[in-house]
Amino acid sequence: MDNSHEPRLTGRTVVVTGGTRGVGAGIARAFAAAGAEVVTCARRPPEVPVEGVGFRPVDLRDPAAVRAFFAALPRLDVLVNNAGGTPYRRLTDADAERHARVIELNLVAPLTVSLAAYERLKRSRGSVVMVGSVSGNRPSPGSAAYGAAKAGLDSLARSMAVEWAPEVRVNTLVVGMVRTELAHLHYGGEDGIADVSRTVPLGRLAEPADVGAAAVFLASDAAAYISGASLLVHGGGERPAFLDAATVNKEA
Repeated sequence: MDNSHEPRLTGRTVVVTGGTRGVGAGIARAFAAAGAEVVTCARRPPEVPVEGVGFRPVDLRDPAAVRAFFAALPRLDVLVNNAGGTPYRRLTDADAERHARVIELNLVAPLTVSLAAYERLKRSRGSVVMVGSVSGNRPSPGSAAYGAAKAGLDSLARSMAVEWAPEVRVNTLVVGMVRTELAHLHYGGEDGIADVSRTVPLGRLAEPADVGAAAVFLASDAAAYISGASLLVHGGGERPAFLDAATVNKEA
């Protein structure tokens, strides 16, 4: 297959936070396939190593550890703030401190990481890709703190893009539902995943590789004039509920 049209990042160094499984691993694989030297960082190593991708243990909630990690890098061209997530938890099922930890991981940690990486990104005229979520721009019952953090992340990225221009570009991937090794915990078994997939206009959940391809594009020279943007990676979004409830055009 001819891949000559695909973005190439040969010679560039990429850090993907939390890139050890799921979406993060898909992003790491995509950058490695594009020719980049890729390093992932998380508290624990991947259960299944990603071919062609290095790993460094870092607690992203520890600012000193994060700064030490980036200080030791000889070069940095792309930072992908992917680490994050949340369990299903209604607001009244936990105290504020528990919800604050979700915000810390999904908003404060990317800020900490970005600041630690800034000088090296500025030197290389690199870019930051934030991994956001559709939860940040719609109600997210059961993951309200996560949605609030992702909304904040999108706002942070747009402000960062203005403050750090023209040396560093900053963009956000607004990601919808993704089929990962943990998808069954969110949507049920294969039948549940199939039912949920039918609510997506493109008829399927995203694969981690879909998100990875979008991240590579935003980090590449093909997106050299794109900064402060939010790229929707959600298969067309969600079908409006009223369409299924409305009686107009329904057969009797």
